[in-house]
Amino acid sequence: MAKTDISDLLEIMAKLRGENGCPWDKAQTTESLKPFLLEEAYEVIDAIERNDQKDLVEELGDLLLQVVFHSRLAEERGDFDFYDVVSGICQKMIHRHPHIFGEVKAETTGEVLKNWEEIKREEKDIKTQSQSMAKVPKIMPALMRAYKVQEKAARVGFDWDDVEDAMNKVTEELCELREVYKGSDRDKIREEMGDLLFAAVNVARLLEIDAELALKDATSKFIRRFSFVEQAAAENDKHLQEMTLEEMDELWEQGKSNEKK
Repeated sequence: MAKTDISDLLEIMAKLRGENGCPWDKAQTTESLKPFLLEEAYEVIDAIERNDQKDLVEELGDLLLQVVFHSRLAEERGDFDFYDVVSGICQKMIHRHPHIFGEVKAETTGEVLKNWEEIKREEKDIKTQSQSMAKVPKIMPALMRAYKVQEKAARVGFDWDDVEDAMNKVTEELCELREVYKGSDRDKIREEMGDLLFAAVNVARLLEIDAELALKDATSKFIRRFSFVEQAAAENDKHLQEMTLEEMDELWEQGKSNEKK
């Protein structure tokens, strides 16, 4: 196969969107493409976590296609084109790395991130930390958004002294949830549940653990152990619906023990 470059992909997209192009591609808008953009990003992450390089090549291509697709739609509207996107990111990377492309000194990751944040604030005319927090996208997964907001608060010293204090806050929030969960005020219960989750994210952040990934792993572990329970029950000609909770718990603990061997 002949070697291809980005111009080939741009040509393909232009043809798909052209007069005699694909009906599906011609019908798409920036709004209709949003779910596909999100899906492709998740599939890239999934390939990375599975360490599947073949899939990663394919999924990165699918993600790149989304960038090209959105750029083509913008070009048709007369707003910008793909090369404006490339030019913009090139300028941004140069501007935000003055320790490489300028005279600024930054020898540690911390110094690099501090410079990056300061430059970003100047670019976007962000004058307060709360403005910076408000810029964290609301569509971002909730645990990740909480993590980002907490990081921004910590940068100006609004943070727990240590992990122990953050853990005590989790205990406090759990107690507050216990006080209201049997009541009828659903809004209050939801509020306290949110406070508990936010406090748990703070603990994860101080332990330098990504709360989103930690919960993802815990969910996968639950599915794996539940699968063991289901399989073990089937081997004994039993259906879960017919078993007591105690019987299922016994199989659960058995599966848990097997994982530790």
